[in-house]
Amino acid sequence: MTVTISRRGILTLLAGAGAAALAGCEPTRAPASARADAIPDPLLVHVDDGQALLRGTDRRTIPRAVASADGAWIFATALDGPDTTCWRIDATTSRASARTLLPGRWVPQAVSADGTGVALTRTGATVDGGRPPGREVTEVLVADVNGIRHRLDLRGNHVPEAFTADRSGLFVLEWLPATAPDRYRVRVVDLATGEPGPLSTRDKSPVPPGAEEEMRGDGRQAVLAPDRTVLYTLYTHQPGHQHTRDLVSGRPGNAHAFVHTLNLAERWAYCVDLPHPFGEASAAGHAMAISPDGGRLLVADVASGAVADISTEELTVRRTAPQARGTGAAHAAAGTDRLFLAAGTTVRALDLTSLTGTADWPVPEPVAGLALSRDGSRLYVGQRDAVSWHDAATGRELGRVPVPGLVSVRGLAGSA
Repeated sequence: MTVTISRRGILTLLAGAGAAALAGCEPTRAPASARADAIPDPLLVHVDDGQALLRGTDRRTIPRAVASADGAWIFATALDGPDTTCWRIDATTSRASARTLLPGRWVPQAVSADGTGVALTRTGATVDGGRPPGREVTEVLVADVNGIRHRLDLRGNHVPEAFTADRSGLFVLEWLPATAPDRYRVRVVDLATGEPGPLSTRDKSPVPPGAEEEMRGDGRQAVLAPDRTVLYTLYTHQPGHQHTRDLVSGRPGNAHAFVHTLNLAERWAYCVDLPHPFGEASAAGHAMAISPDGGRLLVADVASGAVADISTEELTVRRTAPQARGTGAAHAAAGTDRLFLAAGTTVRALDLTSLTGTADWPVPEPVAGLALSRDGSRLYVGQRDAVSWHDAATGRELGRVPVPGLVSVRGLAGSA
């Protein structure tokens, strides 16, 4: 994917053959007079009505759904009187599982990386939805295609974020104080016991009491490693923030932006600080992408005109490279040899080795998301009420589909 979640994104969708299994998810078709080319790759997008899958010339919308971070699996829900029905969709084939009935009203929040499980809560407060309302207890349901697996009553104000790789734990954002939240920390809930606890440090040592990081800033975006074991989240606006390593050592912290690295298999976390001036301008002006081999994270700050190149093995910033400054929301997508950045109505192609610009392309509308085809030949660009795709080498527009109410492009659908 490349996974691009907003961690504050993680997710969503569906369509194609198997539509009969998707009652209530009818395709929304463009007017006959509108241009509607067949889109070459299945694409997940956010729209005003929820989440949608673009496949060929079809567009299908699922208002209550969440996808795995790589876009391969989707869990959808629908109200059924006082209860909720839940089913899973294979985004590659569009096949849907049988529906299961969950007693009560539930909203899907997070799907496991392997697409086998989903965490649901009573409210729509999500990891990318800002500060949740105050509450003393959070009800969480963990389910799969066969029904309920765990029902938890967590003391405090929690929002599910991701599952551990073995699905025995659930990472959550715990908001503090619970009834009047203004900050949060990442914890892991043992699903067997229902008890939340701290993460480990990078050397796999338990975090000492009082040394858990608490965050107040903006989680701008998250991406999942290609092997699905590590979740990287870009945080901005964290002046004075102290990482666990600062709290343990007693050093003062002053990180304005960093990449929070969460190992889903080994349950440890580590933060890679970004140099000044990352994090000082608008959070929306920052974007992140991961290379297809998972070895590099590229973080852009279009307001200051800089790209940071992070080694995912060393978890250090190897270098920064200056770029032309831009305005507006930033978006990024990485291929094997190029990095694509967008802000406003300009898309820039960078050589991935030198991080120097090779071409700038104008587009008609402000960009609302980028996604690169798996073979690297097509770049999808979200725009106002439409998605266009372009020759990744020249920028020439190859096609366009109308998408009324488009909010953003989330990424490719289906497994690689």
